Amino acid sequence: MLPGKALTTAMAILPHRDQQQAIDLALTLDIPFWPQLPKWSYKEDMYAQFAEHFPGLIIDEENQVLRFSNTLFAEELDSYLEHSFEPDYLALTDEFSSTFREFLKRDLTNYPLIRGQVVGPISFGLKICDEELKPMIYNDMVRELLYDFLQKKITWQYQRLADVHPQPFVWLDEPGLEFIFNSFSAYTSELAQQEFYQFLKGLPGPKGIHLCGNPDWSFLLKSGINILSLDSYSWGHIFTRYVDEVHEFLKQGNIIAYGITPTLTGELNAENIDSLYRRLLESWEYLGRHGISEELIYDRAWLAPSRCCLINADGVESVERSFQVLRELSLKVRQGGN
Repeated sequence: MLPGKALTTAMAILPHRDQQQAIDLALTLDIPFWPQLPKWSYKEDMYAQFAEHFPGLIIDEENQVLRFSNTLFAEELDSYLEHSFEPDYLALTDEFSSTFREFLKRDLTNYPLIRGQVVGPISFGLKICDEELKPMIYNDMVRELLYDFLQKKITWQYQRLADVHPQPFVWLDEPGLEFIFNSFSAYTSELAQQEFYQFLKGLPGPKGIHLCGNPDWSFLLKSGINILSLDSYSWGHIFTRYVDEVHEFLKQGNIIAYGITPTLTGELNAENIDSLYRRLLESWEYLGRHGISEELIYDRAWLAPSRCCLINADGVESVERSFQVLRELSLKVRQGGN
């Protein structure tokens, strides 16, 4: 069973331009991760980073945009299918990550788990559009290949993490899940759920999803994942209303990572350890009043910053301060508020 009890982790997207400084920050948490640094290079954008070798994708660094070409897809598909079973063909290369291999060189032996991440297929497929501005996820053939492509990307990364630590996992960054099950999506809810369930079953290790929005929480809590990471600071008051689903999720030994410390400078300046502790406990007490024991909530809880942030005027300062507040808040929770 995954350890809980207010262990700390965080989203991997950081505003740093110094890779060693970013890795050092990640290693201050209980569950460290290799950082993604889009300000270092556009190829470290969460979408661009995992686009390498997908047929039909055009990475436009100058304009910082990804585009999908149906014509190019048809031209490149046979070559992709020929090479996709080669062990390192879908590796995360140094060109697309300045930190991955540097992270693996660090001493990670004393951490209970280590983490990687990949953009999820829903978000990837909704974000990138073809010549007619149609999201690629609406193309049945492309979508089928995309699910397989990202499964292979995740498996390769998981295996590299497992080479240096006995307890790795790779979670999905899936902001698109906030939009896929609404009336504006041409990808029907029933089909999306069926295909996403099958995709998750094929992933190695503990299965996790992170997103900062307000999706269909019932679907996610029943999807078979082991870790759900959410922006509790913004959406905790809604998430906790799914009491029955949350209770069942926790009873199965799964983890909820509560994103509780803000990273936006203004929000962070408006809070302190005590106010964030009260905000967290309000969510937990609501669950407690509806039949979930405090012991179970705490035992199955991780803590994290509420979301990644690249827009603060102070560069890395607010994000690093959010990590410091997170560590202090975790200590306060573990000590029972003292």
